Amino acid sequence: MNASHILLLIGGYFLLLLLISYFTGKNDSNEDFFKAGKQSPWYLVAFGMVGASLSGVTFISVPGWVDASQFSYMQVVFGYFLGYLITAYVLLPIYYRQNVTSIYEYLDDRFGFVSYKVGAISFFISRVLGAAFRLFLVAIVLQQFVFDSWNVPFEITVTLSILLIWIYTFKGGIKTIVWTDTLQTLFMLISVGLSIYFILNRLEWSFSDFLASQELSTYSKTIFTADFFAKNHLIKSFLGGMFVTICMTGLDQDMMQKNLTCRNLKDAQKNMVSFSVVLVLVTFVFMLLGALLFIYAEKFEIAMPLMDGAPKSDLLFPEIALNSGLGITVAITFMLGLIAAAYSSADSALTSLTTSFCVDFLGTEKKSEKEAKNTRRKTHIGMSLLLILVVVSFKYILDRNVIDGLLTVASYTYGPLLGLFSFGIFTTYQVKDKYVWLVALVSVITIVLLGKIPPENLGGYVFGYELLPINGLLTFIGLWLIRKKTPNETAMPNS
Repeated sequence: MNASHILLLIGGYFLLLLLISYFTGKNDSNEDFFKAGKQSPWYLVAFGMVGASLSGVTFISVPGWVDASQFSYMQVVFGYFLGYLITAYVLLPIYYRQNVTSIYEYLDDRFGFVSYKVGAISFFISRVLGAAFRLFLVAIVLQQFVFDSWNVPFEITVTLSILLIWIYTFKGGIKTIVWTDTLQTLFMLISVGLSIYFILNRLEWSFSDFLASQELSTYSKTIFTADFFAKNHLIKSFLGGMFVTICMTGLDQDMMQKNLTCRNLKDAQKNMVSFSVVLVLVTFVFMLLGALLFIYAEKFEIAMPLMDGAPKSDLLFPEIALNSGLGITVAITFMLGLIAAAYSSADSALTSLTTSFCVDFLGTEKKSEKEAKNTRRKTHIGMSLLLILVVVSFKYILDRNVIDGLLTVASYTYGPLLGLFSFGIFTTYQVKDKYVWLVALVSVITIVLLGKIPPENLGGYVFGYELLPINGLLTFIGLWLIRKKTPNETAMPNS
């Protein structure tokens, strides 16, 4: 499959998305852009959220990480599951009861203006970086396998990718995303299933042969409990995964915006629970695919692809799918799966960033309908330009596997959100609102410094994703220190 064929495939795919956008974006109102009129079927949202949660990071980076980490990532995923249940039964009731457009409006009601802005800023930074990680991954694949052969600069590749997303989301917003995510999830799952089928066929294995093989056993160790000081210890990974989900889903405008388009709380909870079960199963299939890719590469002596002269495990899946002779079917479905996985998270991220900036910083809900719509459109363009700048910068500064980098950044940026919402939900105290920004800043700086301490200075202990709950705890303690001494009797723990 050459570069021209891939480009034609991408063009056809985006024409399909534009067709969906045409029908879902006819209204072009802020109500539909931000909330989809609160008419989204819960099962449609649940299925689409699978693709948005997995994204290009899971599609490429998780399989590429298997050689270095085996199946230890599943320990994090088990923590995800508990985090989704907490999100469904603790956080969703609050958002529906208060009928919020931006979930950070809760912090304004609970603590005040500064807390509200700290929460919104924490999300904004987190989502810009998270979306950039995901877009970077698909951009380097397109660059390696399409645009390098035409001598197109990486910066142009990124710009074209984000321009395409902007085109099909600028009118319909979240209403369009709910439908395009469903299509993208379907493409992604078909791609993974067919890739596994054709690779097993080339290896002359049945699926049961693969599961029973000695080769799989060298990659499939899942539970790590021998060394608590190691980054991948079960307890650290599980708790880290739980808090990552609470923050990156339950306290994240991007993921919650989809849930808030459901007709009522009960539908949103059904969506969240069913989605979480499917996500665990699908992630395990990705781990199996990763092991299969490394087994296949070793048997047929496929070298690890290079990027800027260094081996890049994130590129192994595309290398095998496109260049190892598996056939045109695998190549086509891989590209469709990759594009779908990457853009299913990137498009919703762009929409949620636009929503948060409009509501949390520009106050569009207090403006006239015409003025609010114009503000939304300009903000949508501004968010697109910002993502271009951040994605391009990652080419020069990112030095780790993308999924690992994404979870590490989450440990730094989502901590203040975790502390703020926890303090608001589980205590009745008000705080001295004007000092909240200082608490958040000190907490993040402390976590960054902790993460940089060499393991040999800690007796061999390696900090992992437990930095996120520690960050939240530090914020919680800081809020306790600046609390007003008399509890607010009207602030119930669940309000």
